[in-house]
Amino acid sequence: MSNAEQRAQMTNGAGFIAALDQSGGSTPKALALYGVDASQYGSDEEMFDEIQNMRARIILADDFVKEKVIGAILFERTLGEEIDGRKVADYLWSVKGIVPFLKIDKGLEDTANGVQMMKPIPGLADTLAKADGVFGTKERSVIHEANAEGIAAVVAQQFDVAREVTNAGMVPIIEPEVNIHSETKAEAEDIMKAEILKNLDQLGEGQEVMLKLTIPTKANLFDDLADHPRVLRVVALSGGYSTDQACDLLSQNGKMIASFSRALTEGLSKQQSDAEFNSALGNNINKIHQASV
Repeated sequence: MSNAEQRAQMTNGAGFIAALDQSGGSTPKALALYGVDASQYGSDEEMFDEIQNMRARIILADDFVKEKVIGAILFERTLGEEIDGRKVADYLWSVKGIVPFLKIDKGLEDTANGVQMMKPIPGLADTLAKADGVFGTKERSVIHEANAEGIAAVVAQQFDVAREVTNAGMVPIIEPEVNIHSETKAEAEDIMKAEILKNLDQLGEGQEVMLKLTIPTKANLFDDLADHPRVLRVVALSGGYSTDQACDLLSQNGKMIASFSRALTEGLSKQQSDAEFNSALGNNINKIHQASV
């Protein structure tokens, strides 16, 4: 696998990153939206089988191609799953030409100082060492209000984890999500941006990160983050916006591309025929791709 080839695709690729990293906490909700009720699976094992079938159906779809989807974020358990006899990360890159990432956070702490920090990530070094064929990682925290102390702590924690990832030879996607319903969203974004810039300036030669951020209230607020020499790419999360809303807002930000999860799978259902499913997914992919380029 060529790291240089993958890096070039992440830096210059005209497309978006698919977030297929539904974890134990977010899977029931994702499945419910997909038309799979909790009564249809009796154990965690069966639940994860259902979400893997959904992921595989997405990855195998005709429109899920590198010309539109340049990367995909996977849940740790997915690394052990296979599509057409290949491990998922290998299938994504070798067959589809799509760069694989791994979600490494273990969920969120309770809210304090207006933010939710990441829970500790035990065994991270081991996870990174075993993540065969994976280009980078993704780790998420949440900012609920413009609390300077809380935001500084969230960003510092994100960069601490990012350094461990870069030391393992991978590229971290730092995700301090700002809650789209926050009454102080714009102020929180200004504080967060300043903290990110401060931390970026402290990175060493060869330490590169990507940023996954809520689409800002002020269009193009994150342009100078995108231009920073330590940043490969700035990507946007959909954060609860509908696909159309998220695409509309994203298209106003020239230096961000999408990394959508729920907006990517909106309108998909297990009950659809393959033709219906591929048509609905293709429609979402095309909208998100257009907004990203």
